[in-house]
Parts: sequence; C-alpha cells; structure tokens
Amino acid sequence: MKPVSLLLALTFLLFFGPVQARTLCTLVADPDTRAVLLAKGDCETRVTPASTFKLPLAVIGFDAGILKSAHDPVLPFKEGYPDWGGAPWQRDNDPLSWMTHSTLWYSQRLTEQLGAEQFARYVTAMGYGNADLSGDAGQNNGLQRSWISSSLRISPLEQAGFMASLLKGQLPVSQDAHRLALSLVQAAGTADGWTIYGKTGSAYPRNSKGNFIYSQGWGWYLGWAEKDGKRLVLVRLNQDSENHDITAGWRAHDEIIAEWPGLMAQIGR
Repeated sequence: MKPVSLLLALTFLLFFGPVQARTLCTLVADPDTRAVLLAKGDCETRVTPASTFKLPLAVIGFDAGILKSAHDPVLPFKEGYPDWGGAPWQRDNDPLSWMTHSTLWYSQRLTEQLGAEQFARYVTAMGYGNADLSGDAGQNNGLQRSWISSSLRISPLEQAGFMASLLKGQLPVSQDAHRLALSLVQAAGTADGWTIYGKTGSAYPRNSKGNFIYSQGWGWYLGWAEKDGKRLVLVRLNQDSENHDITAGWRAHDEIIAEWPGLMAQIGR
C-alpha cells in the first residue's frame, strides 16, 4: 500500500461504510512522516476510547503537576470506588499500577483534581476526537465517565494521530509530560524482532434505554512497536458479536501481536 497522510486516509475512508466484522480496523502508521502504511477496515468511525484514554490522561496529569513520577502520587482505595477490576483495583494505586491495571477510580480522582474547565482545555488543545466531555445526557458525570461509552469519541485514525504526536513530543504540553507518560506504558511482547508497547481499552455500546449491550463490546489496542531504533504506531479496534469471557481489549492485544509479522510483510518492513 502506498503511504498516504493521515488526513488523506481519513478523507478516503469517509466514502466507505462500517465493516460488519469482528475486526473493525487495523492500522499501522509512521510517526515520523505521519504516513499511514496500512489501514484495513473502517478506521474513520468514532467510538468510545475507553481505557486507551489513560494515555492522554497521563500526559495531562504530568503536565498539570498532579502526577509526579511512576510512583507518585499514591492514592488510597476507598469503599464505594469502582472495584470490579479485582484485587489491583481494591488497593492503593500509583501512576504505574493505574496504567498497568487500568484502574478506573484513579482516573476519576485525576479528572476531579483537574476540574471540568482545565480538563476540557487540555482535551480540546490536543484535538482529541470530538473533545466532548459532557458525559451521559442529563447526568453531569463528564468528569467520572465521559470517556467510557459516553460523550467522548475518537476514531482509529485520530488515535494514530494522537499516538504519533505523543511519540514525537508534539502535543501542547511539556516534554517531561510526554516522556513520563510514555514511561508508564509497559512492553506487551515481541514479534518478528519488534517490541510492542500499548494500552488496551474495552467498553460496550448502549441500547435505546441506555443499557449496555454486553454482546457487542468494543476492544482497542493502541500503542507502538520498536525495532532497531525505528518506531511504528499501531491501532487495533474490534467489536464483538457475542459474549466473551476475556475482554475485547485484551483479545485485540493478543491478535495484533500474533498478526504483527504478517502486517510487517505486507508493508515491506
């Protein structure tokens, strides 16, 4: 596939409808040139970012001075916080454990410290998706869940653009904020000599009554791969057609690693 700019690829994909398949989009891009090297499926439609939003939240938190390092601040778990993530969510968390275990309540404490006005300024300045932090209609919960099956939405192409800017230190924040946010992202595995880093995200669409449709979960994997000093942005977005025991985000993670050698062969890397 001949490399094209993210903007041109976005315009091109506007003419195609959503792909009715488990894999919605697989995208590989060069952060240096902003060229899309491979784009399969519907990479234009915006959906909830779910826990991939922890990446911009980390950038914001470090730039605002709320987050200090991988282990500062430690925030205490309290009764009544979301705890369905198991034992890692049911104990005190620092920035590294927050990112590693995708601890929802830590995100919520961070956004609450930012406040609605500062939070909105950062997200708008980054040009992140639709930048809509209003939350669920009439619920006044934007600080708690706008990024989870709610008002904030982003496309795979926009995710790739954000990731490229983060890797290149081109977001409207300090260079330390870029560096420290990236330091929280752990290596997910290796494939064909590449080391893959990234963040999963899982969430569910809602029906007309506002209830979650658990059989149609979205699964993100957003990150980058490194080999011999070269980095490539990677994005995978799935949507289920039935219930699964393992979240769609973790399956997107496993699939992109398994498919990486084939993807690299397709783009000649």
